[in-house]
Amino acid sequence: MRSIIVMFALLAVCGSGTPAVAQDRMPPLAADKLTAAQKKAVEEFKAARSADISGPFVALLRSPEVLSRARAMGDYLRYKSSLPPRLSEFVILMTARQWTQNYEWSAHAPLARQAGHSPDIINAIAEGRRPDRMAEDEDILYTLADELHRNQSVSDPTYARAVGKFGEGGVIDTLGIIGYYTMLSIVMNTTRTPLAPGATPGLTPFPR
Repeated sequence: MRSIIVMFALLAVCGSGTPAVAQDRMPPLAADKLTAAQKKAVEEFKAARSADISGPFVALLRSPEVLSRARAMGDYLRYKSSLPPRLSEFVILMTARQWTQNYEWSAHAPLARQAGHSPDIINAIAEGRRPDRMAEDEDILYTLADELHRNQSVSDPTYARAVGKFGEGGVIDTLGIIGYYTMLSIVMNTTRTPLAPGATPGLTPFPR
């Protein structure tokens, strides 16, 4: 019986046509197995991002329409939103921490450092602590995202501070970033997307 179980496990890993790590529930699809819609989604992704699909988009390719629409939203929220990179990366890290999403963390923690965040701020977020000595705009966004994650709502004072600093459009962009990276985190946590080669986990799960 044990040998039969092992055999089926090996078949499950090898049957996709591409190597997969043990936990990866949706590994890369073989290029010669893609549908026309999947091939189109991949080509559009490459044209928009000048890169091949990776991370959450490997799993999203199972639904090429979702992939393409998610990519289009990400094109704006990551690269063109009203928040500068220093603040958008800050919000992305908070979202990755909320979901203990190590692929996103490993991708965006270096970008947050490049955008000007100190190791102290990044480490505090990784440990689930409110960072010390934040700039005013960072403090406002931290409070907004923290309340949203903890309470699934935002208090009137926090909302007023955010609108006063960023305007209604800036608040919507912030919520869009939180929502977008929450969706990517949900996809990767469910499908167990592995870290990029050579990356190490930067987050440990919160106690439940």
